[in-house]
Amino acid sequence: MSALPPQEAVQATNQHYELPAELFAIYLDQRLKYSSGLFTDEHTDLDQAQTDKLHFVARQLGITGGERLLDVGCGWGSLILFMAQEYGCHATGVTPSLPQAEYIRAQAEKTGVAELITLELGSFSDVEPAGPFDAATMLGSIVHMPNRTAVLRKVYGLLRRGGSLYLSESCFRDHAAYGEFSRRPGTRHVTEGIFGFADMVPFSVLVEAVESAKFSLTAFTDLTAHYHRTIEEWERRVEAARDRVELVAPGMSEPLIRYLQTANAGWGYTTKHYALSAVKSRMGRTEVP
Repeated sequence: MSALPPQEAVQATNQHYELPAELFAIYLDQRLKYSSGLFTDEHTDLDQAQTDKLHFVARQLGITGGERLLDVGCGWGSLILFMAQEYGCHATGVTPSLPQAEYIRAQAEKTGVAELITLELGSFSDVEPAGPFDAATMLGSIVHMPNRTAVLRKVYGLLRRGGSLYLSESCFRDHAAYGEFSRRPGTRHVTEGIFGFADMVPFSVLVEAVESAKFSLTAFTDLTAHYHRTIEEWERRVEAARDRVELVAPGMSEPLIRYLQTANAGWGYTTKHYALSAVKSRMGRTEVP
């Protein structure tokens, strides 16, 4: 896929993320977390899976409490609000979406963590968060950013030495699948019709970008099966609430269901969902038995 200039990519992506929070509340969990959950067993519901996933991210980052955290592409604020509430982190979120920023501010006030939350409204390439940070996260956001290496180099520069990165993304499983499927109508419905702009590259491309930004990789996790279950639950909720979807966002129920069905049809065949952890250190992280 040919990359859009950064500002055009932001504007295209905002077509989806500036839809009202009420729409996302219909099918996401209570935190409005718009990425994969982590299902510990067959009885885990979506709310618990998303809470477990946020604790997993905290563990991967080495969060113990009170750290300064940067979330690039913070969505509806699920991660930064959680890290502030559960771990006392001073969390900065970056979003180009005014509706998301307004929602997060309201939730921060409601939950009593407003003093721990900072928001940067705009494209990550344009804002200048006040570092240094102890940790940074990118959950499903780098797919919307044309210049991956430049983004990761900026994140690297904002971290203190020894600071950690958690990045997760949906990807084509290899370069052959990317070449064959990235321009098919179903894929374009998701990447362009729903998200405006998304370049879902093989994970090896993201690993190369992370390494080019001088990070040291520390962990790799395959979350494909967990995202499959997550999207199954999202689709079930949309199907059960078509009328509500149409009231909040007229004409959105059919394209939304098609997007969810297309996404779930590819898992394990053409697409995967991976997460990696890395540190700003040449040596990587030392594990103590």
